[in-house]
Amino acid sequence: MSNPTNPFAAMMEQMQAMARSMPGLAAFDPKQIEAMWPTMPKDIMEAMFGNAINEGGLDAKTRLLLTVAGLVMQGAQNEIGLRSAIRHASEAGATDQEISEAIGQMTAFAGLPASTRGLEIAGDVLKKDDEA
Repeated sequence: MSNPTNPFAAMMEQMQAMARSMPGLAAFDPKQIEAMWPTMPKDIMEAMFGNAINEGGLDAKTRLLLTVAGLVMQGAQNEIGLRSAIRHASEAGATDQEISEAIGQMTAFAGLPASTRGLEIAGDVLKKDDEA
């Protein structure tokens, strides 16, 4: 057990060498996944996430605003998920102000860096939606 090689460093080197050997991974951009996942129509979101099954429950817009807030609470680390939730919340009828307020509310709980990052991401997503 006197192996001078750090097992974690060896594993990382092996994974990086494997990634370098796959030509497709060199050009892989995780942000491309966002373009592959379409925004669901409002009616479908309401049926799946809204109160169609749970009468009197939360509507899709509210559920998606809660999802946005939850993703910001995690430090806005899941950028692809947050971008998708913002797009879907907007499609479900949430205004830009409502989305911003949901993110801003998380300042008290997740801290300023997380909410600032969330607002940056939201600004980018909503700007692209306005341009489309």
